[in-house]
Amino acid sequence: MGSRRFAPIFALALTAAAPAPAPLDRIVSAARFDGVVIAGDSDRPGYVHGDADATWRWASVSKQLAATIVMQEVQAGRLSLDRPITDWWPEWPHVFSDLITIRQLLQHTSGLADPNEDGPNDRSGMPLFYRPPPGRGTMQYEATHYCAEHPRAKPGLVFHYDNCDFIVLGALIERTTGKPYAKLLQERIAGPLEFKIGLFSPDRPPAPHVRGIAKPGVREDIGNLGTYGAAGSVYGPPMALYAFDRALIAHTLLGEAATAAMWKGEPRWGQAALGQWQYDATLAGCAMPTSIVERRGEIGGVQIRNFILPAMGKALVMFTRRGDFTFGEVWQGKGFAYRALSAVGCAS
Repeated sequence: MGSRRFAPIFALALTAAAPAPAPLDRIVSAARFDGVVIAGDSDRPGYVHGDADATWRWASVSKQLAATIVMQEVQAGRLSLDRPITDWWPEWPHVFSDLITIRQLLQHTSGLADPNEDGPNDRSGMPLFYRPPPGRGTMQYEATHYCAEHPRAKPGLVFHYDNCDFIVLGALIERTTGKPYAKLLQERIAGPLEFKIGLFSPDRPPAPHVRGIAKPGVREDIGNLGTYGAAGSVYGPPMALYAFDRALIAHTLLGEAATAAMWKGEPRWGQAALGQWQYDATLAGCAMPTSIVERRGEIGGVQIRNFILPAMGKALVMFTRRGDFTFGEVWQGKGFAYRALSAVGCAS
């Protein structure tokens, strides 16, 4: 569960620029896109398809918000990317607790246990981690139990995408700030930007939101949406995600240096940055490669693609309720997402 594995080794410069791309509305219509698309280079988007104010689950795009809050703490000097977690949480019961750093959690190189691959599953294939019994499933519980047990590897050796990384981060910043993570989201992100988002809770029914379809005739399987915590439990309207992107571009939430650090892709980890990916690609209609920040999410039948073009000051947000929709890979220079992002970034 959570977003699909995303650790390709990106080509830093793709093929020469193609002719100018088709308009975005033509691309979206041709794909019969079932969902919401928002794009623009100002606080008022230039293009909106679908109901941008409906409530959706944000799945692993939640990690992008968590990374921003962590970097706010780093910027303020209250946390450090490369010091061990035990500097702030000495009793964290992981065998490598004195070696694992915040950067490794943000970049998925911590070696923590992975419930998607290592945990027991029920008959549907859903990891039992996402169907916890009463009293479990909170970030504080899982960070000190499943996520602190049975490491996959020593920290810093390999990239492995893992929700436990951000569950531990969420539990850590709750402890260092003394505030529930849901309150931090409101104070640090939603409040300043004047939009509404929420956090699914493991001990309450989920808030009403758009439901997905795994594929025609197949219902989605989502488990308990509250168990994802900082890794995937945020919900809200797509327009709020666009506003979040615009705030990152304008450095409303985070200073330039901290944003640059958060958006620096690491080639040896498949261009993973901190809570997102950053790579250079040549979009159709543009003569030169451009820097692209990408974050994706998927739980059940809901898929999300969030793209930021920092140098152009542009953002592209896409939510679909179809789990069988194929976005393609921008870094490969083909597919729906590549055509849509080319239209946003390079159309004359």
